[in-house]
Amino acid sequence: MGLLDTKLLSRLEQLQLSTRRPLAGYLAGEHRSPRYGSSLNFSDYRAYHAGDDYRLIDYHMLARLDLLLIKLFEADDELSVTLMVDTSASMGSDGKMLHAKRVAAAIGFIALVRRDAVTVKTLQRHQIAARFTGRQSSLDMFNHIEKLAASGSTTMMSAVQRILSRVGPPGLTILISDLLTPEWDRSISQLPSRGGDFVVVHVLSRSEIKPEIHGDFEIVDRETKEKVPVSLSPETLQEYRSHALAWLDEVSSRCRYLGAAYTQTFSDDDIEKVLLSNWREQTVIR
Repeated sequence: MGLLDTKLLSRLEQLQLSTRRPLAGYLAGEHRSPRYGSSLNFSDYRAYHAGDDYRLIDYHMLARLDLLLIKLFEADDELSVTLMVDTSASMGSDGKMLHAKRVAAAIGFIALVRRDAVTVKTLQRHQIAARFTGRQSSLDMFNHIEKLAASGSTTMMSAVQRILSRVGPPGLTILISDLLTPEWDRSISQLPSRGGDFVVVHVLSRSEIKPEIHGDFEIVDRETKEKVPVSLSPETLQEYRSHALAWLDEVSSRCRYLGAAYTQTFSDDDIEKVLLSNWREQTVIR
C-alpha cells in the first residue's frame, strides 16, 4: 500500500496548502501572489491609463460613478515548498518516523498536485536534498520519503542555516520533528528571517508525554547513547507529565509568537483525520 492509500490520495487532490501571506514563486501555480495577474480573484481597482487593456475596465463603476477604473486580479504563482523532515534517532521510537513520513508524503502530494515545487530535506548534513516538480513526480517523491530512516543526532540549527543560505523565493517551509533537541527554540527562531511562511508539525508519541511505567530503570538516550539511572515513583511521573505539558505549551506559544502555524500530532493518530479534519480546522490546509 505504501505510505498513503489511493482513497486518501484522491481526497488530498481536492486540498491546497494554506499560506498566511502572499508568496511569489517563479512559475505559474495556484497560490495567491503579491503581484497582480490574470486569475479570477479580484484584488483592487486603479485608474485607467493609455495602453491598458480596455477589457479590464469596470463599466459598472463608470456608469455609477463616472470613474474610468480597471480591475486588478491576484496573480497565481508556484509556491516553493520545503519539507524539513527530522530523521534523527529519537524519531525511531513508537512509530514517530513512519508517521512523520506519511505526513511529509501527504503535504508533498498536495503541493505537487497544485503545481508547487517540493524540496525534501532532512536535518542531517550527509543526506542530500531532493527536489520534485509536477504531479508526475509524486511516485519519485513517495519513494524518496519512504527510504528515510531514523539515525544519528539532531543537527537542527545547521539545517536551518542551510535553508537560510539558499537562493530563490522564500516560499513555505514545513518542519516535521519531535523537537527533542536543546536547539529547537534557537532553530525555529531563525526561520522567519528568510521572509517566507513556515509551519511546525510536532510529532510525538503518547508515552513521551505520559509514560505508563514505574520503578527503577536505566534510560539510554537514543542519540548520544548516554545512560541515566532513574527511579520512577507515581509522584515523579506526575511531575514529569507536568513538565512535559508545560514544554508543549512553551513550544506552541513560541511558534505563535514567531508567526508560525503550529500543529501537534501523535504517532498513533489516524493520518486521514489529522489531514482532513484537524489541519483544515487549524487552516494548515484548505
